[in-house]
Amino acid sequence: MKAFEIAGLPRDEVSRFVRGIHSDPFRVLGPHRVGDDLEIRVFRPDARAVEILLDRAPEKPIAAQKIEQDGFFCASIPGAPRDLPYHLRLTAWDGSQHLTRDPYQYGPIMGEVDLHLFVEGQHWKIYDKFGAHVRTIGDSAGVYFAVWAPNAQRVSVVGDFNNWDGRVNPMRKLIGSGVWELFVPGIKQGAHYKFEIRSQSGALLLKSDPFAFFNQHGKSTASLVYDLERYSWNDGAWMEARRTKNWPQSPISIYEVHLGSWRRKTEEATPASVHEAAAGRGNRQLSYLELAEELLRYVLEMGYTHIELLPVAEHPFEGSWGYQVTNYYAPTSRFGPPDDLRHFIDKCHQAGIGVIMDWVPAHFPKDAHALAEFDGTDLYEHMDPRQGEQQDWGTLIFNFGRNEVRNFLIGNALFWFDKYHIDGLRVDAVASMLYLDYSRKPGQWIPNVYGGRENLDAIYFLKRFNEVCYERFPGIVTIAEESTDWPGVSRPTYLGGLGFGFKWNMGWMHDFLQYMSIDPIYRRYHHGNITFSLLYAFQENFILVLSHDEVVYGKRSLLSKMPGDEWQKFANLRMFLAWMYGQPGKKLLFMGGEFGQRNEWNHDTSLDWQLVSLPRHDGLRRLVQHLNYVYKSEPALWQLDDTYEGFDWIDFHDADNSVVSFLRKSRDGDMIAFVVNATPVVRYNYRLGVPESGFYSELINTDAETYGGSNVGNFGGVQTEDVPWMGREHSILIHLPPLATVAFKLQR
Repeated sequence: MKAFEIAGLPRDEVSRFVRGIHSDPFRVLGPHRVGDDLEIRVFRPDARAVEILLDRAPEKPIAAQKIEQDGFFCASIPGAPRDLPYHLRLTAWDGSQHLTRDPYQYGPIMGEVDLHLFVEGQHWKIYDKFGAHVRTIGDSAGVYFAVWAPNAQRVSVVGDFNNWDGRVNPMRKLIGSGVWELFVPGIKQGAHYKFEIRSQSGALLLKSDPFAFFNQHGKSTASLVYDLERYSWNDGAWMEARRTKNWPQSPISIYEVHLGSWRRKTEEATPASVHEAAAGRGNRQLSYLELAEELLRYVLEMGYTHIELLPVAEHPFEGSWGYQVTNYYAPTSRFGPPDDLRHFIDKCHQAGIGVIMDWVPAHFPKDAHALAEFDGTDLYEHMDPRQGEQQDWGTLIFNFGRNEVRNFLIGNALFWFDKYHIDGLRVDAVASMLYLDYSRKPGQWIPNVYGGRENLDAIYFLKRFNEVCYERFPGIVTIAEESTDWPGVSRPTYLGGLGFGFKWNMGWMHDFLQYMSIDPIYRRYHHGNITFSLLYAFQENFILVLSHDEVVYGKRSLLSKMPGDEWQKFANLRMFLAWMYGQPGKKLLFMGGEFGQRNEWNHDTSLDWQLVSLPRHDGLRRLVQHLNYVYKSEPALWQLDDTYEGFDWIDFHDADNSVVSFLRKSRDGDMIAFVVNATPVVRYNYRLGVPESGFYSELINTDAETYGGSNVGNFGGVQTEDVPWMGREHSILIHLPPLATVAFKLQR
């Protein structure tokens, strides 16, 4: 013990370190000058013996003396400089040996500029600095770890490489930033790890890495070291073309998908798998690689332009559908490793399909292993529950007023655009972010500094998020799910808007679904439902949505919402979908709606694909396929979506017959006339006013026999007559099928 005292390291420091309560490990471990000598200190409770191998004389190992029975070793090298390079040779209790560099012989690694940018909330490649990164420093390969935990007493990296012992690899705290870092030589891809955080109160917290690129899901919550630099992309042509894309004046038809329940595979029963099948485990989810073949093939066949994925960031609870995210930088491991998701996106791009991802910056769950009270304090969330808790969902709200939190979220958005080539982010629950009193009673919320209900910090965050994303990645889209009448959601920030590219048209969805659910005999009294949305249709860049939210929780499937007998239900749905494609705005349809899923969506099971073998279901599917084809090939249906120049009412007064008609127009003067007959009564010889004379070919007829209809139609088209009608100089005499939408294009 005399040698220990000569070392100049007080006994209580070693004792505090061994007990895991020392806050400055580099003061204790690694190389230290003691007089004229160099003292190297090592803590490895898993080692029976430790030897120091100097680079200059590796053949002469220096045995380290065990100072404490717990595994604290020390060796003295006379006259050696502080920067003397060396290795440690560790002899385990089973006699095996391991040669490694000492993690505590390295100086600070993260630069001051990076730390300053992070503290200021403007480090836009933060994901290259925080988390776990496979790196080579000097001649040593290993993993560099960095985490933000400003209020922690001590932070350690624990994992399968140190027996999850928080005393072995405590981290260095970088002054003035709250960032902790450590480079651990010898760790490779696939290593499981977490951060063990000792709070100021002395509590030990075991946390997944907020910046982990790969994480376990479910009850196992370890982060995994993953190198994102190995994947080679093959979507250069798509990415280059995307840069100059004007999406508001382009066709967008989105297929919204929950990857875990789009389609499942039932494994063939074998003696070993019979019990699994009985337990429901034989009905397995598809992998990213399988989806790259099967889902992509289907989307191409159906004619969609984009796939929108319900959140794929890691989440433990299946029933949240991905909307309660615990690991924002890690795609869920349910379907495979990160590079498999990148392969899926790559294949989509090569096939000409864009990929949009749901993103959830509004709130996060309270899971103990994740962001909640990350360092023992309300770090990512607000301290006051009137601002920090979303009562409807039992989740926590990000503190948007904190620079580092905004940087975490904006950096995450940029991460998906950068590392995964995502084409768009649909931002969930924007309304809950904008209003301080969202779903709160009086007294349950705090007004802003002006006494208002607007969340000024969240507004600033959303504007900054949009500005940075569009600046750094031209050609992407951001989409707001915003259910109120907040002005300028999809207008540029320099014009006072929030800066989103598009906004979901929730008003159109609710008005039309209510109208469609009414018995046709009463629809004449609800005519305003189907005309009101045109009063505000061009105030935003809208996407018309029939989303997952409308087919769960007792709302019934799209087909089941329709009134009438079996034939009428299908006719109503065909009419409604074609009507949607005629309305101004981009299109989104949740999976299953395209073939008439009968049951409500269940995230635990596959869609009812067996229905597609039935004529009416397959007819509906083929109609949607045809609608996508017509939509993409006709600029009149998308080119002027954001202006009155692209839309013109023909007649919206015929409430008695529940008939509406309107024109869609392109920049070059192409015109398509839509007529909707929302009753089961056939309207023979219905006169429709049109602006120009000529032959109007029948482009769409949802009553066609091939779709399951009664085949009332117009024999391919009609010629105009010089009979003024509906304020137009010309007119056509047409037959309107029952519960149907028909569309006519003027042939030039």
